[in-house]
Formats: sequence, C-alpha cells, structure tokens
Amino acid sequence: MLMIDNILISDEVLENQFICALDKCKGACCYEGDFGAPLTLAEKTILENSFEDFRAFLSTESQNVIAKEGLYTYYRENKSWGTSLMPDGACVYMNRDENGIAVCGIEQAHKAGVCDFQKPISCHLYPIRIKENKNQGFIALNYDQWDICKAGCKLGQDQKMPLFRFVKAALIRRFGESFYEQLEAAFEDLKK
Repeated sequence: MLMIDNILISDEVLENQFICALDKCKGACCYEGDFGAPLTLAEKTILENSFEDFRAFLSTESQNVIAKEGLYTYYRENKSWGTSLMPDGACVYMNRDENGIAVCGIEQAHKAGVCDFQKPISCHLYPIRIKENKNQGFIALNYDQWDICKAGCKLGQDQKMPLFRFVKAALIRRFGESFYEQLEAAFEDLKK
C-alpha cells in the first residue's frame, strides 16, 4: 500500500497491467453489473445542468428512461449515487458504435464540443475504483478486478502497461498533475 497525501493506493494499482480491449469485451463495463456508474455529488449537479447539452447524443429509449427514472439513482445496497440503468441493465447514457462497442453519449457530446463534462470520473478511471472515507479523511484507490476485463489484463501484460499509466489522464483529471508525478516517481522507486 502506498500513500500520497491523503490518498491510499493499493499495491494492485501499481503491480497489475491493463489496457482496455474494447474489440474483445465490447465495453461490457457499461452494460454488465447490478449498479450504474458511481457518481459524486458534484457530478449529479453537472448532469442536471448539462443534460440539454448531451440529450441529442442519447437514444430516444434512453431519454424516455431518464424522463421516468431520472438522471441518476440512489443504490441502497452501495449507499451511493450512480447513473440510472436501462431495463436491460445497461447504463442509461450508453450507445453502441457501428462495431457494437459501448460508447458513452456524454463523452460523444464532449468530443463533439457541445458539452464541457467528459463523463463520470468513475468511468474514466475504470478499472480503478475510488473509495472515500470522509470520517477518516482519506481516499483509497483500488483495482476492481472483473472477469469481463480478462482481455484487457492480457493486452496490458502483452504491452507491459501498468494499470495506473493506462488511466493517467483520469488520475490527473481527478487528483492533479502533482499527484500523478508523485505516483510515477513512487512506482519507479518500487521497481528498483
């Protein structure tokens, strides 16, 4: 376990290798599982304020589910907020590209320059999950190992890509450049 500032980083984040293999899994993390993508309280507000910016990038079915269920859902089992789900369990913001790969409608709007919000940070960081303990005053970064990501693990091993480097942009987005530089330096020290 490594600690930088008030952030605990599990050894698995540094030791495991990973690159999303979307051609193999088809973005299964967007449509498998029992809960939507975790959201911060700030992201709930962003979704409320930005919905009209990315609405056109969602299917009619998704828009209908959002009208009925809302932009997000409280998951009692997790005691957390997350994206709402379609009746088939897919994220309400998910689309599929011409190859059947899951893509985020919010991210599509962001790439098109019509939405400032990229996508929930939990999606950007995946397969790293954040656990905040506000009472203890720390944040933990953990590797969420899931069978659907086996191809990503193999691809990461083949290309020798450390998990934390794969999600570099997301780590910088969430924790800043200085945090990432310290993480990189700690990783290099641990390799010696």
